[in-house]
Amino acid sequence: MQAIFARVRLPTAFLMLLAGAPALQAQVISEQAEVVSELHFTELAPPVPVAAGDRIEVIEFFYYGCPVCYEAQPHIARWLQKSGNDVVLRRVPAVNADGWEPFARSYYTLEAMGLLARLHWPVYDNFHFDGKRLNEEDVMADWITSNGGDGTKFREMWNSAGIKAKVDAAHEMLDTYHVRGVPTLVVDGRYATSARIAGSVRQMMVVVEQLVARARAERRKK
Repeated sequence: MQAIFARVRLPTAFLMLLAGAPALQAQVISEQAEVVSELHFTELAPPVPVAAGDRIEVIEFFYYGCPVCYEAQPHIARWLQKSGNDVVLRRVPAVNADGWEPFARSYYTLEAMGLLARLHWPVYDNFHFDGKRLNEEDVMADWITSNGGDGTKFREMWNSAGIKAKVDAAHEMLDTYHVRGVPTLVVDGRYATSARIAGSVRQMMVVVEQLVARARAERRKK
């Protein structure tokens, strides 16, 4: 059986982003020259300690079923490539409704099985682009098998106490970071922005880049 991953198609938005990189970069630089309004982000009070040590932590709160989170993926990937070695991206699946828990379980199960790097993007793509109901345990387990993974092991881990504990912790983080929607990105435990607050996915990443620069400058003062 041909693996589903083998026929995953990159969305048109991502291909256009790559093809138009020079023009987009010039536009982004122009936007970055503007001062980001405080209306485009919120400041966490008190700040939340980061788990990245000396590196600047950027947390992406996301939900696989969210079309805006799907739209944001190529933008986040491109930003991460040029973010610098002092920046680390940490993903946290949002669990703010019972229907969201299956995707959170799948995310942490993929991570525990060492499959996340290969299958994170295809989960989005196959759910939104191909209409596969990957928010259902049985469908997801079969999909894992079709992509060269162990569907039986996936089921066992998906239902394990360890994965449940991670999902519960992710749920608590929504309150800790005052997350009210996805995608939301938190910079260095101090600042938060989202596509809704910033106005668009592209502008959200402009705000993130400036907030990282601000966090970097603040760290140098210490």
